[in-house]
Amino acid sequence: MEYILQPWPWYVSGPLLAMIMFTLIYFGKTFGMSSNLRTLCAIAGAGKKTPFFDFDWKSQKWNLVVVLGAIIGGFIAHFLLSNPIDIDLNPVTVESLSQLGFENAGKSLLPAELYSWDAALSLKGLSILIVGGFLVGFGTRYAGGCTSGHAITGLSNLQLPSLIAVVGFFLGGLIMIHLIFPLIFG
Repeated sequence: MEYILQPWPWYVSGPLLAMIMFTLIYFGKTFGMSSNLRTLCAIAGAGKKTPFFDFDWKSQKWNLVVVLGAIIGGFIAHFLLSNPIDIDLNPVTVESLSQLGFENAGKSLLPAELYSWDAALSLKGLSILIVGGFLVGFGTRYAGGCTSGHAITGLSNLQLPSLIAVVGFFLGGLIMIHLIFPLIFG
């Protein structure tokens, strides 16, 4: 059980991921979470209003199983496999987060300042959720897929657009955390 609670080394998780990707490529499937949102909209009947959602969603049922597995896996990981220990953060990071108002930096993976109901239901929290949700949704469609689709499937298929998208994801993350995040929470 202790082995499951620790992060798996690259030489275990890497070959498992490669095995899954080879299997998907062999069967002509692509992996990505954002495409499931399109599938769910098609199931709900959005294809009657918008041609983008008018496609054979039944061919994507297998990918909905991936979403279900992610939800079940997240539940199991949080409620059954969580290891309640402090996170070993760099002291400089803890100090930076403390200056931004995070009181218990390193004590939880989900700081209450961001992930509590009080934070989410505040005007600031709702604004961040709405604007962030719009930007993620727009960015996913504009980039032709999400981070998992480009970084896992696209790079596995040696697609140059996916490499450009992944570089953009990392640059966007750096800009967010170093420039925008301090403005929002500073």
